[in-house]
Amino acid sequence: MLQSFADWLIYSVVGLSPTSTLGSALNFFVYDTIKILLFIFFIVTFIAFVRTFFPPQKIKDALSHSRFGIGYIVAALFGAITPFCSCSSVPIFIGMIKAEVPLGIAFSFLVTSPLVNEILFVMMGGTFGWKIAFMYAGFGILLGLVSGFILGKLGLEKELILTKVQADNSLGLDALPKTIKGKIAYAFQDGSQTFSGMWKIVIIGMAIGAFIHGYVPTTFFTSIVDFKAPWAVFVVTLLGIPIYAGCSTMVPIIFAFTQKGIPLGTALAFLMSVAGLSLPEGVILSQVLSKKLLAIFFGIVGVGIILIGYLFNLLATII
Repeated sequence: MLQSFADWLIYSVVGLSPTSTLGSALNFFVYDTIKILLFIFFIVTFIAFVRTFFPPQKIKDALSHSRFGIGYIVAALFGAITPFCSCSSVPIFIGMIKAEVPLGIAFSFLVTSPLVNEILFVMMGGTFGWKIAFMYAGFGILLGLVSGFILGKLGLEKELILTKVQADNSLGLDALPKTIKGKIAYAFQDGSQTFSGMWKIVIIGMAIGAFIHGYVPTTFFTSIVDFKAPWAVFVVTLLGIPIYAGCSTMVPIIFAFTQKGIPLGTALAFLMSVAGLSLPEGVILSQVLSKKLLAIFFGIVGVGIILIGYLFNLLATII
């Protein structure tokens, strides 16, 4: 429905052509901006409603003391079954933070969600073969687990901007509303508060993404690097960050790369960087994370993607 509205607004009302660069960019901007804003409001509101039934401290304690890393595994697997792009994963991440889910566990979801989903898995299996699809999904989930675990052990909770501005997460069960009407009112108030604090930065982030989507083609980045060079995995990981696209969108492009002789690991590192780390995502997360934590998050995930790319290139010579 949102896509139909964006098509109607840009192509019928504004009168731009679907094949024009401006039309494509504006369509992307309208659709993704509305989608992300709705996600932020409704997902945060829903999680706030659920939160009224449980003291945040109990949720935090239960997940913090889960044995054998169960909390990280659940978060990573939950991310793997949610078909979200990097920006669409942020509202759920915000909801987790507001519910005082341990930081590392929330990051496990944020890392895995844009990298692995059932649509991507099927597309990978159909183009690269099921062995590669299972390996990619496994490495994507592993990246979420390891990244979340590292971030959780660094003790960076003080770098969460959201909790400094909205310090209502410390409410105990006695302070939470008791009636359903009160719980609904509290949830909508919480969702509205989060929405009002983020809508401007979301628009800025999506505007950047729309410009890149419409005016900076993928070939611009791939034409300035030798994909077969030993340092290519590192370079394409950095080059993929400014591009905003979903994994599923990138699969045909990545497959075309490999058909031209580009190493599989190098191509997959580019895909993971495009999908898992994006400039618009960074802009939106800047309202939740400090610059320090944002840089650490991008750095840890980026290093993980680079290592996976080199490992895939090594395994490709064996399998």
